[in-house]
Amino acid sequence: MQSMESLERPLVFFDLETSDQSSSETRGGDIIQLAAISGVHTFNVYIMPQGKIDYDTYKRTGFIAGKGKLFKDDKAVSTIPLHEALTSFYDFLRSFNRPILLAAHKAQDFALPILKNTLIRCYLAQQFHELGPSFLDIYLLSKALYPGLDSYEQEDLLYPFLGKPNNNHNALENVTALQSMYRVWNPNQESVTQCLI
Repeated sequence: MQSMESLERPLVFFDLETSDQSSSETRGGDIIQLAAISGVHTFNVYIMPQGKIDYDTYKRTGFIAGKGKLFKDDKAVSTIPLHEALTSFYDFLRSFNRPILLAAHKAQDFALPILKNTLIRCYLAQQFHELGPSFLDIYLLSKALYPGLDSYEQEDLLYPFLGKPNNNHNALENVTALQSMYRVWNPNQESVTQCLI
């Protein structure tokens, strides 16, 4: 087995919370939280959405916007503009050796399309492309490593592998849990390679 630290590329776990998680047609709406972790290095920003936060999303995540502020669980959080959030994320990723391996739960169907579309909209796609990232889908990896589980949703993986209850849809907590689960799983290079997207 090959540990996270022995991978040839730096492994960075990322997650985003969005303003609309109820419809796949909207591709998640606007990014309202973007977080990442690699070892002890963390990144976490909140972004004011351009549109409304869907009610179902509010019920699931606790995020709501009003009076020019973003709230999480009824507490105001400090936000920065989307372009600044993305350039800060780019600077965070640049601090690691390249090329990097970016990992997310449901990267293929959710996190990566939203991130890529947002980067294109903000004219930052080329900059990120120059980092030479590859992408690992933790959802696919969990299915490959542990076939036969009842559910592969991230919240349902927390207790069996980490002994933790469901989280509260906070991107920083999500990536911290993903990194911890990855360390518990300790997948070999072949398993990781098969789940790159």
